[in-house]
This record gives sequence, structure tokens and C-alpha cells, in this order.
Amino acid sequence: MTLLNSYSDEDICKLDNISLEIRKKIIEMLYKIGNEYKGHAGPALSIVDIITCLYFSEMNIYPEDPKNENRDRFILSKGHACPALYVALALRGFFPTEELFKFRHINSILQGHPDMNKTPGVDFSTGSLGNGLSIAFGIALSGKIYKKNYRVFCIVGDGEVDEGIIWESLMSSSKYNLNNLILFVDRNNLQSCGKTCDISDIEPLDKKFKSFNWNILTINGHKIREILSAIYKIKNRNIQFPNKPTVIIANTIKGKGISFIENNNSWHQCPITKEQYIEAMKELGGIG
Repeated sequence: MTLLNSYSDEDICKLDNISLEIRKKIIEMLYKIGNEYKGHAGPALSIVDIITCLYFSEMNIYPEDPKNENRDRFILSKGHACPALYVALALRGFFPTEELFKFRHINSILQGHPDMNKTPGVDFSTGSLGNGLSIAFGIALSGKIYKKNYRVFCIVGDGEVDEGIIWESLMSSSKYNLNNLILFVDRNNLQSCGKTCDISDIEPLDKKFKSFNWNILTINGHKIREILSAIYKIKNRNIQFPNKPTVIIANTIKGKGISFIENNNSWHQCPITKEQYIEAMKELGGIG
């Protein structure tokens, strides 16, 4: 049995359905909060399938005990994509789904960027781009020092890779052989101001990670089986995956799942009108 067939069709179908439900909830929450509280639909939809695999298949988490010291940790370095994370946390039972519709409101537990002091299930506050990976490095190093078995997952945007602190974190993580650290790069080729290749071209990205002594996998970031299989390879290491950190370069589409949002950078941050809400929900399978 090959790695790509290590998960049953039933498993994949279940997770595909969860991804669809998360996309619906993202659109619903961003529509219902009103125009004055616009959110980042494009960046959130880009990472839904990765979030789904982590929170509904791979990560050891405890909704009834969010601070359990044995839990796997997750750092959303591209914190503006938090609607995807918030929906996953709500569906896993960290807080009631009704809280989603208070997103970005004053005194809400769900702010425009993840806040560990407000939101159950958020392992660290993020939002200032580039800092999430350095935080993940520190948590992973602490796990090694204190001989803990938890893993640390981190998602960065490809535009975020422009930040110098990213590369400092890469050097440090490989220096300490942090095989408990798994980094996803959300490679959708767009950032807030335009195409990544026009702003600060990061190619060849895989060779750059290799030069920093990381394990590298490249996948379709919207294929559930590929995401799961990449994590499976890391967990079941062989000579191709020595004890050092691993990056999964996930090729994605900004705004994935909704035709008029996909690859449309005006949806980096944009309110959703009633007409757009209805059209998006139709594309996702009907009004919720």
C-alpha cells in the first residue's frame, strides 16, 4: 500500500465534507458581521484544507482542556487568515459556534488576529507577519529540552516569507534538529499588495529551504490525501527524512472554493454583500 493510499476513501470524504462546512461557515460569519467588520476571506479560504487535516485528523488536541501540556501546538503565523482557524475551533467544541458571528466586535473572544488571551484553543497570539515561525521554533525547542512528545505545526503565507525573521528562524530550527516542527507554506502566489513574484520573488523556494537544511515536501494544498500523506511521511521517518524540521510547500489558490474570489486579490480583505453571500453559498452547496 502506497503512502498516498494510506487513508480510506471514507476518511477522505469525511474530511472533504468538513472542509466544505468550514468554507460555508467562513462566508456566513464574514457576511453576518456586517460591512464595518470586514475580514480576510481570500487568505482564510486558502488554508481551509490544511486546517481541516490538522484539527480533524492529525493533531492531538483537547477541547475540554485547551491548555493540556501534552497537546500538539498550532501557530497561525498569517494571523489575518484566522476565520479558518476560528471555524475549526468552534466545530471541534472549543467554544460555541454562535461566537463566530461576533467576529471582530468589541469584547468578542474572536478578534481580527488570533489572541491567546481571548480565544480558547489559540496557542499563541499572532498578526505581525514573520513572528509566528520564531514562536513555533521556541515552542518546539522547549519541547526538545523538556523531552515532551508534542509536535508544533505552523502556517506562514508565501508573502510572509519576505520577512527576515523567517530566515533566522529557519537557521535556528535546523541548527537544533527540531524534527518536532512542521511548517506549511501557503503558496498561493499572492500577498496583500499583489503577486509575490512582483513584490519580492522568493523562488526557487524549495532550494532555499534545502540550503537551510530542512526536509522539503511539495504538495497540492487542497488535496486532503496529499496533505495527510505528507504528514504521514514525516511521522514515519526514513533515511529521506532525517531528524530535522520539515517544510511542506502547499500549492494553493487564494479564495479556494468560490469562483469570484479565487485568485482575485481584491478579496484579500473585503466585506461580503448579500448578493455575494447568496452566490457563494450556492457554489458551496446551498444557503446554510
